[in-house]
Amino acid sequence: MKKLLSWLILLTLITGIATAQPAKLNLEKGIALEGYDAVSYFHNEPVKGKKELALTWQGAVYYFSDKTNQAAFRKNPEKYMPQYGGWCAYAMGNTGEKVTVDPETYKIIDGRLYLYYNHLFNNTLKLWNKDEQRLKRNADANWQKLNQ
Repeated sequence: MKKLLSWLILLTLITGIATAQPAKLNLEKGIALEGYDAVSYFHNEPVKGKKELALTWQGAVYYFSDKTNQAAFRKNPEKYMPQYGGWCAYAMGNTGEKVTVDPETYKIIDGRLYLYYNHLFNNTLKLWNKDEQRLKRNADANWQKLNQ
């Protein structure tokens, strides 16, 4: 009985470690970008991915709309990762807080994906655009502090 209990505890710990989500990423039930295809943003048309085309990378599950996008991500995932862990870029630059996003409110800057909160008449992309240089500098610094 003791041996069985030890095995159950070990299995629970292993399962917990395997399913643990990185705290720094904006995930919903382990899914990145609310299920949107990370590569599709770079084709100027964010679309939902399919569960059957899922890929796990650094503890997060990414869905893809087709095998071509899945292969592109697999080849160079860093290229397609949203900045600031997928949290709102404006909030990160303005207050240093992790704020959820609308996955369809985004901007590609220097080949990188930035996401923004857009709900209840509050589109933070518009605010970001008014002071992008300062907010980006602050967001970079705030994100670095959060991940030390």
